[in-house]
Amino acid sequence: MNNIVFKFSAVAAVITLASCGNAKKEESASVRNTGIDVKNIDSTVKPVDDFYQFVNGRWIKNNPIPETESRWGSFSELEVQNKNKLRTILEEAAVDKNAAAGSNVKKIGDFYSVAMDSVKLNKDGVAPLKDEFALIENIKNTDDLIKAVAHFHMSGVGPMFGGYVGQDPKISSEYVTQLYQGGISLPDRDYYTNTDERTLGIQKAYTEHVAKMFELLGDKADVAAKEAKTVFEIEKGMAKASMTKVELRDPEKQYNKKSAKELAELTPNLNWDTYFSSLGMKDVNTVVVGQPEFFKAINTQLKSVSINDWKTYLRWSLIDATASKLSDDLVNEHFNFYGKTLFGIPALKPRWKRSLEAVDASLGDALGQIFVEKHFTETSKKRVGEMVENLIAAYRVRIESRDWMSTETKKAANLKLDKVMKKIGYPDKWKDYSSLEINRDSYVQNFLRANQYSFNEMKNKLGKSVDRTEWGMTPPTINAYYNPSMNEIVFPAGIMQPIFFNPDADDAVNYGIMGAVIGHELTHGFDDEGCQYDADGNLKNWWTDADKANFKKKTDMVVKQFNDYVAIDDMHVNGELTLGENIADLGGLTISYYAFKKSLEGKPAPEKIDGFTAEQRFFMSWAQGWRTNMRPEFLKNLVQTNPHSPGNFRGNGPLTNMQEFYDAFGVKEGDKMYRPKAERAEIW
Repeated sequence: MNNIVFKFSAVAAVITLASCGNAKKEESASVRNTGIDVKNIDSTVKPVDDFYQFVNGRWIKNNPIPETESRWGSFSELEVQNKNKLRTILEEAAVDKNAAAGSNVKKIGDFYSVAMDSVKLNKDGVAPLKDEFALIENIKNTDDLIKAVAHFHMSGVGPMFGGYVGQDPKISSEYVTQLYQGGISLPDRDYYTNTDERTLGIQKAYTEHVAKMFELLGDKADVAAKEAKTVFEIEKGMAKASMTKVELRDPEKQYNKKSAKELAELTPNLNWDTYFSSLGMKDVNTVVVGQPEFFKAINTQLKSVSINDWKTYLRWSLIDATASKLSDDLVNEHFNFYGKTLFGIPALKPRWKRSLEAVDASLGDALGQIFVEKHFTETSKKRVGEMVENLIAAYRVRIESRDWMSTETKKAANLKLDKVMKKIGYPDKWKDYSSLEINRDSYVQNFLRANQYSFNEMKNKLGKSVDRTEWGMTPPTINAYYNPSMNEIVFPAGIMQPIFFNPDADDAVNYGIMGAVIGHELTHGFDDEGCQYDADGNLKNWWTDADKANFKKKTDMVVKQFNDYVAIDDMHVNGELTLGENIADLGGLTISYYAFKKSLEGKPAPEKIDGFTAEQRFFMSWAQGWRTNMRPEFLKNLVQTNPHSPGNFRGNGPLTNMQEFYDAFGVKEGDKMYRPKAERAEIW
């Protein structure tokens, strides 16, 4: 799904989209101690020909994707461990008779308990949404429609368009209201506009799915079929006016600041006073419009689409956003399309995993605080913090050695490093959920109220100083991110575990993946998007024209390299879409290598382990981190819509540009991992 709602600003760049799945055996103690499982090595493949396959080949062969997953990899294995820990927390909370009313333990216990109560959910059906459907049914005119859209935006349902209150991209010390394209349910605009066989098949399946959902709401089959076509045509109109994924990577194109008067002139058919007052937002005098052409199209649709058709579209938006929180018939039909058809997943996740994920999404700080207390050590936080400082120190050295950068630009780059905010493990300040009502009456109503709580939290930021303590991920999350407006790097507790951070392993292993993750996020501040933001997080040029041109020449090489990779069938990786992540991988791994070498100063040379030198184990740790099996349907969607390259290209791609890798494994001309020096990209 791609319902973009009025919400807190999304973080700018993450490592990957981690997936979870069925339990696997935890790694043996020996693997924890060494950090590299040599049993996974495919000795039939030379490391100089396909390093990723050499390191991971036997793991790939011996780890089929669980039937409930779209892919299976290193992130998935770690998430199994986290989910088991979180499950214990939630199951204990659900039966804790001593939990105080209104406490976080009571809230997560109640949320989880009603989400697990399949008997109640099947008995209730869609009855808990009767007031929401009545609101739609009572729409009589465009003003009523706009009020309804505002209501749903507050509740986490995303019809028509999206938006949020977040930092002004060019005045990072202030919050501003921002409006964004949205309103579609397929993963991307191209699913509506492309005409290849695969896309047409998905369009047909989607329309049939929408019709089935309307039937489950009680509509007759012939009526439901017509309603599905109506929904598709409305969404197609929005999709055609939307920016592409590549266009969305240009922050300047999306910075269109307008006064209230200018916004009204852009969309005269949409009464913004009605919209904002319905949200409870007063004195919205300035907005940043991400995609003006999209809003022009919405303006046209408000006249060309009948009120009855809009009501049909809103009914769909509501049930699409809430189906997974309702009875099994709706849950299963929702999964049949979004799981089976789009991603090729054979089976639905067990209810406890789905319920757990919902608690984490709605009450992440309440659950995360307990997770941290039980399962996160300050020792890990301290060691990762030391690695961060080493990476920053190594970055300074690399910046000074760049012969393509002027002294002026280097000075600005170092200032940006000086001001990077480091967030490790968990927030210093936890969210206060005291105003959020959670009970055991209705799963879907808990979900909607939690979304309303988040909306009000966000809405109340307007006019206040920017809160730089906020986190965009929950502590158990196995991921990391860089936010350019905050100029911050964030590493949740969840990722600071093997195989990403292994307190028992040697530095070569930890720098090879956790160090590279840290370097990856730092490099997002200097990739083709992040480099457009200054040390204070403002969208502002700090490059000389000559330096910018030199940088572009180097990044163009990365675009070409990844455009040449064939992911599946005839689908190539999109080098422009994935450029930022590919720059971050290359820069992060390079910086981490030199931070690792610096960490050895004054120490004896590391001995070989399992027959591999420290330098070799550094690169093996990197490749091990990206081991992944993917279903074909998921891989095709990833290539089409995701800014991250598939794992095998992330594992190999940066290495083909690094002389340090060539030296470690003796790569020479004629080897498949070899790239002529003139074709190697060396940026950071």
